[in-house]
Amino acid sequence: MWRSGLWQAGKLVASVIGAALLVAVLASLSHHAHGFWPGLGAFSDTVTRMARGDFGASSVTGHPALQDVQAVLSSTLQLILAGFVIALVIGIPLGAVLSASRALRAAAPLIQIIAAAPVFCTALGLIWLAVHVLHWTAPTQTSALAWSSLAMPGNWNAALRVFALPALVVGATGSASVQLSLRRTASAVLNAPYRAGLQMMGLRAFEIDLRYVAPEFAAGLLRSLGDVVLALLTAAAVAEWVFDRTGAAVLFLKSVSFGDWTVAALILLIFAALKFAADFVGHVAADLVMPEEAA
Repeated sequence: MWRSGLWQAGKLVASVIGAALLVAVLASLSHHAHGFWPGLGAFSDTVTRMARGDFGASSVTGHPALQDVQAVLSSTLQLILAGFVIALVIGIPLGAVLSASRALRAAAPLIQIIAAAPVFCTALGLIWLAVHVLHWTAPTQTSALAWSSLAMPGNWNAALRVFALPALVVGATGSASVQLSLRRTASAVLNAPYRAGLQMMGLRAFEIDLRYVAPEFAAGLLRSLGDVVLALLTAAAVAEWVFDRTGAAVLFLKSVSFGDWTVAALILLIFAALKFAADFVGHVAADLVMPEEAA
């Protein structure tokens, strides 16, 4: 098992280094170097500065890129954490139900079509429900970007109004990834020959599922942790944009649109590191629950 942990740690280090080099290529665009050798020099200079912890300055604000990103990163991390909890609460039961029987598994493609709907459609749908069902105060403008105006005094806490709907959007996207991971595991586990053998030995189906199948489900979900985090990061960018929230995800989109490559590169590196770290933690935890050789 320790060999597997070392292998995963090596993959984590190599992945982060590779991401850092790709990000350095992106950040070197801010040097506006033309030609191979000037571009190579800009890339080398960027790598050297990043190794010293200097990620350059924003071409928009003039502030250090690290300072601008740190100011908004906590907001995005809170949104992703809330979305992750919602994803587990919704996705695990949904994945288990859809994997429970052949009849329910037949409905899975329909669920996937619904889950594949653009994230912004989910956001706009939640806005409509909040206004017409929960009777929250409607925005004065017609644009969904004006949704932050719903943070007004009333029966509902203003902070809940501003945070709940973006978190639900992120959580709904993450739950689609969670239930898909569980159904993939179910397709390989529920029809495994050992189930019939254990039943012939006198074990009940519930006992088999609890002692042998549940750990495989948990390990399968843990090994997909990086994909779930990636889905949450993607949804966070859309949710922050639609609901006009300040965060690192939407700052990345704005930085790319304004050509602020130093800030965009730093955010991309942080998000890549989060994804790779989730992969590492998920695989190590999965090996503790169910070693891959035994899965």
